[in-house]
Formats: sequence, C-alpha cells, structure tokens
Amino acid sequence: MGARAAVSSVFVLNGLLFGSWAARIPAVKDRLGVGEAGLGLVLGTIAVGALLAMPVAGWWSARLGSRRTTEVGLFASCLVLPLPALCSSPAPAMALALLFGMAMGTLDVSMNAHGVAVERERPRPILSSLHAGFSSGTLLGAATGAAAAGLAVDVRVHLVAVAVVCAAIGLVVSRSLLAPGTDAETARPPALVRPPRRLWALGAVGFACLLAEGAAADWSAVYVEDSLGAMPAVGALAFGAFAVTMTIGRLLGDRLTERFGGDRLLRGGGLIGGVGVGLALLAGSPGAALAGFLCLGAGLSVMVPTVFRGAGQVEGLPPGVALAAVSTLGYFGLLAGPPLIGVVAELLSLPVALGLVCACCAVVVALAGSARPARAPRVATSAQRAGTA
Repeated sequence: MGARAAVSSVFVLNGLLFGSWAARIPAVKDRLGVGEAGLGLVLGTIAVGALLAMPVAGWWSARLGSRRTTEVGLFASCLVLPLPALCSSPAPAMALALLFGMAMGTLDVSMNAHGVAVERERPRPILSSLHAGFSSGTLLGAATGAAAAGLAVDVRVHLVAVAVVCAAIGLVVSRSLLAPGTDAETARPPALVRPPRRLWALGAVGFACLLAEGAAADWSAVYVEDSLGAMPAVGALAFGAFAVTMTIGRLLGDRLTERFGGDRLLRGGGLIGGVGVGLALLAGSPGAALAGFLCLGAGLSVMVPTVFRGAGQVEGLPPGVALAAVSTLGYFGLLAGPPLIGVVAELLSLPVALGLVCACCAVVVALAGSARPARAPRVATSAQRAGTA
C-alpha cells in the first residue's frame, strides 16, 4: 500500500467514526435521559474540544511531523468514541465528549496536513478525492448505524465494535503513511504567529463555505417542508440532492483543479452555488429548491480541499500551523451557520435567512484569488506535463 492509499484510508476511517457517532446520537440521548437542551450541551462540548485541539494539532504536525500526529488523532478517536455512550448521566458524558472532540479535531488537522504532504510528492492533485473518502466513510457510518439501530443493537456494543474495527484497520494502513518526520520543521515552529493576509483570506473563505454547508445540512429539509409546504419525503430529498452533488464534485475535484486552478474553481463554485440557491429562493417551489441545493452541493464540494491546499502553500508558515488556523476558522463557520440561520428566520423568515448562503458564496467569489499560489505550485499542471513530455 502506498502513502496515498494509506492517507485515503485514514480519511475514510475518520468519516466512519463520525458517521457512526452521528447515527446513534438518539440512542445516546436516551441513555443519558436528557432533553434537547441537555443533548445540545453534550454535543456542544464536542465542538469546544475540537476547537481547543486544532491549533495544538497544527503545532504538533509542524514539530513532530503530520504522520505522528495523525496516528495519535486516529487511535485517540477510536479509544474515546464509545466512552460518552457508556455514561448514564450528563456530567461525565460531557467530560468524555470534550475528549472525543479533541481527538477528532486533532485527527482532522493532522490528516489534512499529511494529505498536503503526500500531494506534494505526486504529479497531480489528490486532496479533493481524500475529502470524497471522508464523505464516503460518513455515509457508510450512517448506514451501519441505522442498521444497528434498526436491529436494536445496544449503542455501547455498536460503537465499541466500530472503534475496534477502525483501530485494527488503522494499525495496518498507518504503516504505509509517509515516513515519520518527513514534513517536520527542522526549527521549532512558533506557538503564536501573525497570520499573513493571504491566510486571513483563506480562513474567511473556509468560514463562508462551511457556514453555507452547515446551513444546507440543517435547514434544507425544513425549508422545503415548512416554507414550501412539500411532503416530508421531498424535504428529505433536498439534503440528499445536496449530499449527492457534494460527493460527486469531490470525486471530480482533483481533475477540475488540475485543469482550471484553485482560484477559478472557487470563483466558479461560488457562482454556481450562489446563483442556484438565489434563483431557487426567488422561484419558491419545491422543484426549484431541489435544483438549488443540487447547485449548492456542486459549488461547495471543491471549496474545502482548495482552501486547505492553499493554506498548505502559504509562504513563511509550516503547513500544519496554517491548516490549523484555517480549519479553526472554518469550524467556527460550520458551528455558527445553523443557529444564525435560525435567528434570522425567527426575526424575518426562513427564505430570507437562507439568503445568507448566497452572501457566503459571494464572499468566496470575492476572495477566490487567495487560492492562487504565491509561488510556482508543486503540483504540475497538465500543460506543464505536456510541455515536458
């Protein structure tokens, strides 16, 4: 197994862990005996843990190399995954959920840093396909979680089994990651740095695209059902349409990056997503809404890999540190999107609130130039390869 297959497997395993947890949240809620507010506190603690760990994971990836940090993040995530489900009261569950968030945040930053390192040694981009692997793993975890719930498998048994399987696979695939220290900095990386202007722009793009992604995930079905009066099955199709084009777009993203470049891809994706959703909101029909979320999924699909690739190429910063900064800002957007949409919808209306998605796409279009490498990219373009053939 080569390094690309190994890091791809890590992305799939991360998605499998996340999807398995997400699918069994109702069962965890029942075990804890809490309402929606109590569950929200537990889930919020996971987010806090991830935000706390991401900057540290970036520093570790720069200091020790992304392989070591990826291994720590992966096996820590496997270890902690079932622990909140073992609790029967909220307080210990929150403490363990914090650890789970920290482990997953560490893995998220370090595996992307390792993906950037692997991509640098290859003639073509690979980051988009890596994120497609994460999406596939999430779908697999959700499917197996739904099956386990349907068969009335105890959530503790299910999550322990997932953790053991992922750890066993991780032990095998981690041996084929790049050699330890391949991308470690020879000088000790600084704990605090002043981010260059380009990194701020990339962080703003990450914030905007993940805010739009979170809004679509949480509000697409609600909009189609409640605002447009469609049947629940049609509402479910709205998020399904978004997820399908998101996955397809990530599978095609590397070829598109190679052909058009990251800045054009961001600009085109922002236009496709923003115009599609905007026209759908103006039309105000279920069919138009499905088409709009199809466009949004396609437009957003390539944005996160493109932003992470750009962060890994920022001059003067170790890739792990830059990725941690962009990941943290993006995660803030993912967390802020759904509640922000809810507040605006309560004050005005949900269609007006979803106009914020169009605004986010406009931000991406405006800042797309930040994804253009400041120096010659390490990944050869098709034209360059043709010239050297």
